[in-house]
Amino acid sequence: MYELIQVKNNSYYIESPAKIGLYRLNETDVCLFDSGSDKDAGRKVRQILDRMGWHLTVIYNTHSNADHIGGNQYLQKQTGCYIFAPGIECDFVNSPVLEPAFLYGGYPPRELRHKFLMAQESRAERLTQEGLQDGLELISLPGHYFDMVGFRTKDDVVYLADCLSSERTLEKYQIGFIYDVEAYLNTLQRVMEMRAAMFVPAHAPATENISALAQLNMNKVHEIADQILKVCAVPVCFEDVLQQLFHAYHLEMDMQQYVLVGSTVRSYLAWLKDMGRLDIAFTDGKLLWRAV
Repeated sequence: MYELIQVKNNSYYIESPAKIGLYRLNETDVCLFDSGSDKDAGRKVRQILDRMGWHLTVIYNTHSNADHIGGNQYLQKQTGCYIFAPGIECDFVNSPVLEPAFLYGGYPPRELRHKFLMAQESRAERLTQEGLQDGLELISLPGHYFDMVGFRTKDDVVYLADCLSSERTLEKYQIGFIYDVEAYLNTLQRVMEMRAAMFVPAHAPATENISALAQLNMNKVHEIADQILKVCAVPVCFEDVLQQLFHAYHLEMDMQQYVLVGSTVRSYLAWLKDMGRLDIAFTDGKLLWRAV
């Protein structure tokens, strides 16, 4: 873990729970794509940089989930590097309590205010294509999170952030986090059609051909949607939908899983309703969902 792996020429990644991309800008300066999950991850990244004699000039956050920005604060304090994040993600990076608050739907209880859902604050600026270093291309990858992006380097290496999961991860967690299901499916379709010398997803092995894995992730989305429609064959409230999905996929309920899977299921419900495949009714003080 935390091994530096060269993909091609100036493009690298650091093996970690969520892969950290690294691109050499010149002989001494480098940029990172994300920073790891916490201060300890940031420290390990700093040790790699020091060993290689490299200077960190900028961190480009693909999105604002805590496991991708947790090393920001430490690395920024240690190196004085700039940090950029796209769109709404920038606001979440600057105010990390927004992540657990968004997931919970209100002020998050103590059980959600921890490093896995709430990173330490760092100073980020809004990311645009014009603000990128030479040799980098910004790739819009919305769906998993609000304004998530990936990057293509001059070496034709594409860093895909969290827009897909490995087969092993899908089998273990079943219902991966999605904010916007329609946008996510559109992103997967675009990824299926991409070509590059190498693809580096954050939660799957690097590969030269990403299309099969993108299709697998797409199939899982449609499987979950079909399962929700089956549950909603009779009018049912959200909590019962969630309970039946946890039972169907043999998932363990705790506070973190409740908000992560729960937020995702709400996104599925909204998507299915917008498509006209679900309808709602208010009955006896409850919002009930019913397949059309």
